[in-house]
Amino acid sequence: MAITVLPLISAKLAEDAQTTQYTAVNCTTVIDKFTATNTSAANETISVNLVPVGGTAGASNLIVDTRTIAPNETYTFPELVGQVLSPSGFISTIASDATAIVIRASGREIT
Repeated sequence: MAITVLPLISAKLAEDAQTTQYTAVNCTTVIDKFTATNTSAANETISVNLVPVGGTAGASNLIVDTRTIAPNETYTFPELVGQVLSPSGFISTIASDATAIVIRASGREIT
């Protein structure tokens, strides 16, 4: 068994449409850190799904539902820390504004 520590999602703006951000390819993945920073002057929201193998993002796998992030706030998502994705599971997000929320995640891939 090999464990690789790496960025799961490099810093990027979260899209305002449901978007797959990371997929566990041929590995089991543990999320160690997930952050979102609001760079705008208004409150913005983000939702995060942890989708199982063969699934689609929806109510049954919604972990964070429209979390409001204040201007210049960084939220660290304790709801996601320690969560595990099985092979082919994925992280999907949707933000209220595609130019406002910067996300980043790091974790461990186990093969």
